[in-house]
Amino acid sequence: MAASRTILYACLVMPSVEAIPCQRHLFEVPADVAYLDAAAWSPLPRAVRAAGEAGILMKSQPWTYPRTGIPVHAERTRAAAAQLIGAGADDIAIVGSVSHAMATAARNLVPAPGGRLLRVEDEFPSLRYAFDRLATAHDLFVEEVPRPPDGDWTRAVLEAIRRPAANPLAIATLTPLHWTDGGLIDLDRLAPAVHASGAALVIDATQAVGAMPVDVARWRPDFLAFPTYKWALGPYGVAFLYAAPHRQQGVPIEEHTGNRSSAVGARRYDRGELNDPVALAMAATGLELIAAWGAPSIAMRLRGLTDHLADGVAELGLAIPQPHLRAGHILGARVRGGLPKHLVDHLQAANVFVSERSGALRFSPHVWADLDDVTRCLAALAHGLGHDAGNRTEASG
Repeated sequence: MAASRTILYACLVMPSVEAIPCQRHLFEVPADVAYLDAAAWSPLPRAVRAAGEAGILMKSQPWTYPRTGIPVHAERTRAAAAQLIGAGADDIAIVGSVSHAMATAARNLVPAPGGRLLRVEDEFPSLRYAFDRLATAHDLFVEEVPRPPDGDWTRAVLEAIRRPAANPLAIATLTPLHWTDGGLIDLDRLAPAVHASGAALVIDATQAVGAMPVDVARWRPDFLAFPTYKWALGPYGVAFLYAAPHRQQGVPIEEHTGNRSSAVGARRYDRGELNDPVALAMAATGLELIAAWGAPSIAMRLRGLTDHLADGVAELGLAIPQPHLRAGHILGARVRGGLPKHLVDHLQAANVFVSERSGALRFSPHVWADLDDVTRCLAALAHGLGHDAGNRTEASG
């Protein structure tokens, strides 16, 4: 069943794309650990750790390295981030977090009073707080699309955008999938509707870049942001803000010599203390690994893993979205009446690492994961739920 869904997904979405093989050898993930929690934070590849250690040495012995060489790391990192989303380097600002990016985006939007600010229910705080403040300042009505009973977020958001007699849509703050359970929010369908309404489009791609294809040319956002510490295999403290060309002359959150009015393009929004030889080298290395594998090939591998997880989880009686209503790299499973207390702790005791988010058990494998991990996860989950897992998947690398 899972294999057939994977083949169907490939034919419909990414023809002629092959899944990359397991990349566990590039990580320090022990064989007996099933780490399926990339949506929370990822382990570092060995190469990314080595890049950070080299940067630490540079900072430890600054007299041995010319400081003039450090800005090169920033431009390397900027170019690597741009490549993953189909942008140019001049369109990318390097910031400290997605919340920093969203505060910058909100500061540079001036909507007409009385319009609607649209988002989905239970959105991540970094995509809410700055825009709540913007809504208050400009007398916007904040409309949260409720979680649809059938799981079809795309249809529900599309209906909200086009609802007759509603106040004009001023801003849509959207993500390609719901962060709690991977519910698909199809921006290929939604972005054109937002643009047709005349509204600004802001995208939080935290749970997308590095795990699925992202293309700003298709979605044409005013702003889009993502960090490196999840799917992009990098450190904390580095994130990126894409600003469309017509949004690149705004006001930054931080003021420093590097982002004055003479700065080119989105560099206008760069953070202070940018030239960090540790974090930038780590971020660039992770981004370049993702680019070398290719987002479509990564997405194919992760869809195969989550399909196998979906089959096993469904056999255990948990509710999961239909395949066409979920992203390929995150699977959310729910139990009628709620998840058993301490289920995540029970799994962790068995060296299986997942998250609970808003009542969903969230599985999020990345390129280090394999079918052995799926087998261990399902066995531990069956035990935690009081079932006998049996042998539900073939162990394979």
